[in-house]
Amino acid sequence: MTRQDLPKGMIRAPGLTGPHEGYMPGFGNDFETEALPGALPQGMNSPQKCNYGLYGEQLSGTAFTAPSHQNERTWCYRIRPSVKHSGRYERIDLPYWKTAPHVPADVTSLGQYRWDPVPHSETPLTWLTGMRTMTTAGDVNTQLGMASHIYLVTASMQDAYFYSADSELLVVPQEGRLRFCTELGIIDLAPQEIAILPRGLVYRVELLEGPARGFVCENYGQKFALPGRGPIGANCLANRRDFKTPVAAFEDRETPSTLTIKWCGQFHETKIGHSPLDVVAWHGNYAPVKYDLTTYCPVGAVLFDHPDPSIFTVLTAPSGVEGTANIDFVLFRERWSVAENTFRPPWYHKNVMSELMGNIYGQYDAKPQGFVPGGMSLHNMMLPHGPDREAFEGASNAELKPHKLDNTMSFMFETRFPQHLTEFAATEAPLQDNYIDCWDSLEKKFDGTPGVK
Repeated sequence: MTRQDLPKGMIRAPGLTGPHEGYMPGFGNDFETEALPGALPQGMNSPQKCNYGLYGEQLSGTAFTAPSHQNERTWCYRIRPSVKHSGRYERIDLPYWKTAPHVPADVTSLGQYRWDPVPHSETPLTWLTGMRTMTTAGDVNTQLGMASHIYLVTASMQDAYFYSADSELLVVPQEGRLRFCTELGIIDLAPQEIAILPRGLVYRVELLEGPARGFVCENYGQKFALPGRGPIGANCLANRRDFKTPVAAFEDRETPSTLTIKWCGQFHETKIGHSPLDVVAWHGNYAPVKYDLTTYCPVGAVLFDHPDPSIFTVLTAPSGVEGTANIDFVLFRERWSVAENTFRPPWYHKNVMSELMGNIYGQYDAKPQGFVPGGMSLHNMMLPHGPDREAFEGASNAELKPHKLDNTMSFMFETRFPQHLTEFAATEAPLQDNYIDCWDSLEKKFDGTPGVK
């Protein structure tokens, strides 16, 4: 992205050049950036008077007393303090965006489910009006759990802004390109990338190329972090240097605007007379970030057996129970399969975790048919699932030479909580009623005699 690509009237810090233009590399780093020279105080956070007549303000993503290695906050130097972006609130309704606990009485969430891509609408849809909740889990009031959504965007937000007090959002595009103009800078996002938008961050979403569709994991709990690699060591999986945080960018526009806030599952709107994206400089470690999924370096078995799918974890949100995540974001991308004398696709299993999968592009190896790009599936906690008959027979009889799994990128939002379907997922989304039948043709092969048949 070049400076000429910026929204009209927005000023941005120079940033780096080349592929990093407009971004700073790193995950969880302590960054500093300014869009005007000298706007960022040095050696202190709260001078008596800030340069350019700016206001100093802190955005805290954790409690003040969180351990230092977990403490997240950013100091912002802005044209107006946030209290000027907040007035009297009016409750509004976004009927397709649901928040846990949400357990419809007439919807059955117990089952194995799969959906075709949610089709685009002829009605103009923005980031807010185009959000469609598929599942919810946990309880937003206790800051535990998650929700999964599909977004459909055909129009930009015009002088309209949003933030969620409930959650951070993990955005996974499937088609189209979006721009997130945030208080702390600009993120352009395309398929094969993801973005994390922190709780409390104000932003506007513009459509760069549409229509746009993708997936969102709404995280009510502790923030996403990189998983511990354990014996894997210091490298592979997702590396910190491949995450990109935007440089400072601000708007100084006097125009009637609306700010919508999501708070405890309710949506409220306030009217303001200017753009709230007025942070001229900032420093800290609480900021939005994007990541290129093609830089994810998978690891796997190089002799025999199939590792647990947790080996493909990109990000994890802890639950407080060690080793049991509030959410894991897991990626199944192109990779080599070389294991000897091994059934290579994911095996049959039941799981204490609930697994919601989405297909970004290509074909998923355990489901050769029916799981199409833009589609989703749900295998709730302790419900059996695994390869269909075609995948089982193919893998059981394949020549076990090295095989490249190509043209494939699927992901999983996995949580310790059961995921409840919304009314939209059960009645309006294109549910594949025959998905459960994909295991019907599996045959009994047992004949009581020794040896592999």
